[in-house]
Amino acid sequence: MQPDYWLQRWQQKQIGFHQDRPTPLMLKHWPALGLAPGARVFVPLAGKSLDMLWLASQGYRVLGVELSRAAVEEFFDENGLRCSVAASRYGHHYRSDRVELICGDAFALDEAALHDCAAVFDRAALIALPPDMRRRYVHELYARLPAGCAGLLITLEYPPHEKQGPPFTVPEAEVRALYGRDWAVEVLERRAILDQQPKFVEEGVTALDTVVYRLRR
Repeated sequence: MQPDYWLQRWQQKQIGFHQDRPTPLMLKHWPALGLAPGARVFVPLAGKSLDMLWLASQGYRVLGVELSRAAVEEFFDENGLRCSVAASRYGHHYRSDRVELICGDAFALDEAALHDCAAVFDRAALIALPPDMRRRYVHELYARLPAGCAGLLITLEYPPHEKQGPPFTVPEAEVRALYGRDWAVEVLERRAILDQQPKFVEEGVTALDTVVYRLRR
């Protein structure tokens, strides 16, 4: 998945992955992370997700990274948020009161950029990447998060021969293989959701689960 693929998706408004409300499974399981008030939360491949708005409303400081400038600007415009813009070696930083979105390459972020992140929230990043990029994503980007960092990861599972991603199926065995070296991995919930996803049914998918994991570095 080259950067141009995602930039084109945003340009053509092919953004079926965007939700018009905060993720219900995040609302349900976020308290399980036990974060301190005001903690900083990292949201990779953030798009214009309303999850960031909800996290900010709960008093957290949000750091997102997104390749598409259109997505970043739409997030602030559509939610009526005034922001300042400044450049750094990571890209362009759009900042409002509690949300900072870096328009740039997530893989360019280093330990200095992520040093004070107490948590990471991943709903649509890992499952957006093919297998080779998933390995790089976890072994490089997640490795730059500090010790003690907590995470909430939401994945999809379906028979891999029935659909070409994205979103990709990421089975539990792969999650444990990717994260197990540096992160404690715990399944918080597994839920069958095929009856809520007509597009998957139209593509011939016969089973679809979403899985919520708690991570701890």
